[in-house]
Amino acid sequence: MTQLVIKALVSGVLVAVASEVGKRSSLLGAILISLPLTSILALAWLYSDTRDATKVSDMSWAILWIVLPSIVFFVALPLLIRTGWSVPIAIVGAAALTALGYWGWAALLRRFGVDL
Repeated sequence: MTQLVIKALVSGVLVAVASEVGKRSSLLGAILISLPLTSILALAWLYSDTRDATKVSDMSWAILWIVLPSIVFFVALPLLIRTGWSVPIAIVGAAALTALGYWGWAALLRRFGVDL
């Protein structure tokens, strides 16, 4: 249980730091968030918990395949905001479009024999 609390605190601090930096500099905040910090943390926690390099490798490979449809969110969000959607509704809309993107991408990958 202690390890779970430590994971949550470290992960939360990173998000909070990026958010605070983003208030001062959109570019620097974006750079911090664009780094695969959450992926690195998740892979480190997975290895720490399992000591299984194969699981880490498999998860890293799955992340690679899933990164592309996540771009839908970052295209949709500013477009929705610029067309007059409120930020909270635009975030929900962009998340929904991203979910559709994941679904479509997974279907396409399955068609080509890629099994995540």
